[in-house]
Amino acid sequence: MYSDGDTFDVESIRNDFPILHQQVNGKDLVWFDNAATTQKPKQVIDAISHYYEHDNSNIHRAAHTLAARSTDAYEGAREKVQRFIHASSTNEIIFVRGTTEGINLVSQTYGRKFLQPGDEIIISTLDHHANIVPWQQIAKERGAHLRAIPINDRGEVILEEYERLLNTRTKIVSIGHVNNTFGTISPVKTMIDMAKRYGARVLLDGAQSIAHTPVDVQALDVDFFVFSGHKIYAPNGIGVVYGKKELLDILPPWQNGGNMIKDVTIEETVFNDPPAKFEAGTPSIADAVGLGAALDYVSRIGLINIEKYEHYLTEYAREALSKIQACALLVTPETASAWFPSNFPVSRLPKWASSWTEKASP
Repeated sequence: MYSDGDTFDVESIRNDFPILHQQVNGKDLVWFDNAATTQKPKQVIDAISHYYEHDNSNIHRAAHTLAARSTDAYEGAREKVQRFIHASSTNEIIFVRGTTEGINLVSQTYGRKFLQPGDEIIISTLDHHANIVPWQQIAKERGAHLRAIPINDRGEVILEEYERLLNTRTKIVSIGHVNNTFGTISPVKTMIDMAKRYGARVLLDGAQSIAHTPVDVQALDVDFFVFSGHKIYAPNGIGVVYGKKELLDILPPWQNGGNMIKDVTIEETVFNDPPAKFEAGTPSIADAVGLGAALDYVSRIGLINIEKYEHYLTEYAREALSKIQACALLVTPETASAWFPSNFPVSRLPKWASSWTEKASP
């Protein structure tokens, strides 16, 4: 049992990850590099192996049994993504290779259709290069201006400066949900609402939030949400773009080829409806299946349980590191302390946290 809402069996979860069953430099492997990529549980590895051993086929274009099973598995993964981020329809879920490709898809389709000379794009100085370079390049191409929200010495966006940047020329705001270096959780709902007052569209980079905190794209009222599967225990090479249906319907295709068309003649092409319109060629079917298995895995454990446990570990590590004279903490954003403030009494921790404290206390 992984979690019943009051327990969090760390050893059982650790045992699910085959790569952790090894030693490096004579020590049991502990993986701290999850912000770069996550390791894969056996449930995901098995799902990919089962697909290749039993169902492997191209999709959407044949009537034989394996094609039907492969198509069902691929579209079943799309349904799992829809439920996981609370989109209103599977037609709003586009499979891509990852967050970087997702942001490029939006910048190229939305940017080329709507950006005019003098328009403005807002990002933040907290953002990953993947959320800077695509907007920088489309701004140059379209004659638009790229603006960046400054941050304070705690690694947090300065909302007053953000509000000063917003104006009627702002066409899109593209911001990270959680920073990959500092772990800063930006107040994205507030920022989305502020952008909407000026009629701007908003893209939310969820690469670092998808595995750590629940996301409800409808409650956020975000126009686009992108994330990578490999950040949430799924394979490399698979990612997601969520887009509001009314936007996807009017955006042009990004790439062209098979699967994304209704009809083709030498003279003319009729494009498919979303999401197929944005998925040219043979997709990474097995990786999509692996993503679906990863979302099932996280859902069984409970994303809230994961989030609470991670925040407790963060506070524990921060307190321990602060006692080391030679160690300087560069930033300590308050938003990272949402679950357990530093003065939270151990007696009030959930059972899983208090039992871990007993094992981990020096």
